[in-house]
Amino acid sequence: MLRATLVILLAVFSPAVLYSQATAEDGGTRQVQAQDGGTRQVLESIVIPPKADAPFLATLHTEWVRGSSDSGTITFVNSRRVARDASGRIYQERWILVPKNGNVKSRMNAIQISDPSAHTLYTCMLLVTPKVCTLTYYLPSTETVYNVTGVPAGPLPNDAGYVTREDIGHQVILGVDTVGTRETVTYNPGAIGNDQKINLTREYWYADQLGINLLSKRTDPSFGTQLFTITDITLSEPDAELFELPKDFKIVDHRQSDAPAVN
Repeated sequence: MLRATLVILLAVFSPAVLYSQATAEDGGTRQVQAQDGGTRQVLESIVIPPKADAPFLATLHTEWVRGSSDSGTITFVNSRRVARDASGRIYQERWILVPKNGNVKSRMNAIQISDPSAHTLYTCMLLVTPKVCTLTYYLPSTETVYNVTGVPAGPLPNDAGYVTREDIGHQVILGVDTVGTRETVTYNPGAIGNDQKINLTREYWYADQLGINLLSKRTDPSFGTQLFTITDITLSEPDAELFELPKDFKIVDHRQSDAPAVN
């Protein structure tokens, strides 16, 4: 299981409460549909650390396949630009996940720009008003070590199950050398509310040159299969304009509330 200090908002599904717009025919009364149950889920993509002297510009494609109640599947997709400059600043676009091969077109709903030297993270929401970029504290520095492997191989505590890890070789992806790893976490019955053994698997191809996975696949019975793929990459300094905040956006500073405690 990948742990990171970054919390990356890609898409949120919240079916529990649905709102409809007021109209002249209904006398201006806003209608609210309230439904019991449902879930609120945040999907995390490939983690990009603020690695210095390893600039790139790439397109990151996401495909999320989820099971349906009739044993079929539902697939959501999006594609977005990501970039990092030589100083470790990171630019990420956030695009809404949409049904694959559907009529709904994805839209970019946010831009995030992080600076490891200034310890700043700007999140600019594009589809809401007023136009605001929220400024929060960004903890990682270019010296922060990002460990892409999960828990150590072997038995889990309290006889919950076990972890296996397999080296699956090398391959060159888009001209970049990568090392492949397959991890399987097996939970014994009752460990997490399951009535039989279940497996969670991850396969990822890590590029040490860039400090990121160029391909990552995760299969979890609770969430389906998530596939993240770098579909093109340029190994050079990205345009400096990417790291400029959108014009006419107000900056709301929340750093006082989320800065780390200093002993």
